[in-house]
Amino acid sequence: MDQFLITGSSRIAGEVTISGAKNAALPLLAAMILAETPTTLHNVPSLQDVRTLIELIGGMGIKIQKQDDTVTCDTKSIDNFYAPYDLVKTMRASILVLGPLLARFGEAEVSLPGGCAIGSRPVDQHLKAFEAMGAEISVENGYVKAQAPKGGKLLGCNFSFDMITVGGTENVIMAAALAKGTTVLGNCALEPEVVDLANMLVAMGAKISGIGTSTMTIEGVERLHGCEYSVVPDRIETGSYLAGALMTRGDVLTKKTSALLLTPVLEKFEDMGATITSGDDWIRAQMKGRPKAVDIRTQPHPGFPTDMQAQLMAIACLADGTSTFIENIFENRYMHVPELNRLGASIQVDGHTAVVRGVENFTAAPVMATDLRASMSLVMAAATAEGESLIDRIYHIDRGYEHVEDKLRSLGVNIERINTNA
Repeated sequence: MDQFLITGSSRIAGEVTISGAKNAALPLLAAMILAETPTTLHNVPSLQDVRTLIELIGGMGIKIQKQDDTVTCDTKSIDNFYAPYDLVKTMRASILVLGPLLARFGEAEVSLPGGCAIGSRPVDQHLKAFEAMGAEISVENGYVKAQAPKGGKLLGCNFSFDMITVGGTENVIMAAALAKGTTVLGNCALEPEVVDLANMLVAMGAKISGIGTSTMTIEGVERLHGCEYSVVPDRIETGSYLAGALMTRGDVLTKKTSALLLTPVLEKFEDMGATITSGDDWIRAQMKGRPKAVDIRTQPHPGFPTDMQAQLMAIACLADGTSTFIENIFENRYMHVPELNRLGASIQVDGHTAVVRGVENFTAAPVMATDLRASMSLVMAAATAEGESLIDRIYHIDRGYEHVEDKLRSLGVNIERINTNA
């Protein structure tokens, strides 16, 4: 199990190129199952979750391979519709193969998913929608077994999600694309990654209206064809590196990204005192003084994203004044708080609320990454701390940040990966 050794007191400054978004790439990979002809996907990040999903899809007999940042997929040779526990247990996005398999082939058997332990993320909304489309669903021995209605085709329906769910929205629009008739989905997630998936489905021949709104209408088609498509830039990776500038009075330019994906975060950066400039494919954050305290409330898009909460909290730890965070998305998403406190922060948590009293600086300490985004907040905090910090369980960060130590070094962070098995 690898660790990061970080020698702190760095000023984070320089340029960094942003990768394709993990949270967009995974549903786009799953959508390839829907196509009868080959599909090519560009700007795919080299991450463990991506490798896992490619292995899972390949295990169905599908010809899928990744070279550099491009994935090619040909589904003609598919010979089973099974997603085993050994692969699915490592990440929740594996459930996204359920909709495409069920819609195109009329059956699927997919293990209930695993992933970060940041709170309850039930798949019941996915399953309720599939049942509304006529599927027979059973859960046996930890597996979801799904069968399309007689005739092998899902049926269009009117369905409104009980709660906003990104994965549920993605799974159901993929299924509806090949359903018989028209599906109207209400209370859809609005995240850029959902929009990216819908746009790729349209490129494959799907008929979808209302993209980017809470109500989408999908007119089912007989078949979908392959296409060539590029994954949207990773807005969370972008925000994470920009956050480093705010923590260290630094200057970070992120390239191959888009400010339109990150509006609520950039607004908070400006509230904290940063100068934010941007162009068509770049964003720059410059910070001269100590950050100002802010209040943050996580919300579904277009509100403040929960995936940036930990990074903003790390900045707030060094702010002049007291900041308040309210986490509305995941109930266990303050697991980074004890670790930040080990680095000298002053944070108190009461339920969904965290009160952060700013301190002058972090102090080095051994800490443990608890989930994907929390791990980046600890890396950034350690980079500002005086002395050496050892960060354990960094496999979390490898799931979501491509070439992370190379990119951090390019920004001036003194970071070394230690292989504890060596």
